[in-house]
Amino acid sequence: MAAQVAQQLTSNFQPPEWVVDETLNRLVLFLNHVLASEPQATQRLARQKGQRIEIVWQAMKLQLQPTAAGLLERGAFEGFDLRLTATQSSPVDIVSALARGDKPKVHIEGDVQLAAEVNWLIDHVRWDAEEDLARLLGDAPAHTLAQFAAKAMQALRAFVAQRATSTSVGAPS
Repeated sequence: MAAQVAQQLTSNFQPPEWVVDETLNRLVLFLNHVLASEPQATQRLARQKGQRIEIVWQAMKLQLQPTAAGLLERGAFEGFDLRLTATQSSPVDIVSALARGDKPKVHIEGDVQLAAEVNWLIDHVRWDAEEDLARLLGDAPAHTLAQFAAKAMQALRAFVAQRATSTSVGAPS
C-alpha cells in the first residue's frame, strides 16, 4: 500500500525545474567527492575523457562527461556514447533495491567498454562517510555514528527482505 501511495505522489508531483537542476548539481559534486578519494577510479575515468554518459529516470535526465582529471562534469549534448535508463519507475522500488544492496535495474545502450568502466566504478568505489564525519566531528563520534548507521541499514535490509518474502508468497501487505 505504501508503494502505491508513493507511486501516486511521484506521478502527480513535479518539483520545480530549478529544484531538480540544483539537486543534480549537488549529486555531481557528491560523486566527484567520492571519486576524488579513489586514485584508481579517477585514472580509469580520465581515460574516458569526453565520452557522453546519459542517465535517465522517468522525466529526469542527467548528462555527464568525464574530465581529464578523472572527475565528472554535467553536460548538455545531443546524442550519447552510453545511456543508462532506470527501468523501475517507483522511487520506493529503487530505494528498496539499494537497501538490499542490489543495483537498480537499468537498460544499457551504447559503448560496451564505457559501460564496463561505469560498472567497475559502481562495484568498486564507495563513499567513506566515517572518514568525512571524522574530519568534522573527530574520530570517536564519527565511529559511533557510523556504527549506528550500519546497524540501521542492517535493520532496514532485514525489513525489506522480510517484506519481499511475505509479498512474494502472497501474504497480505
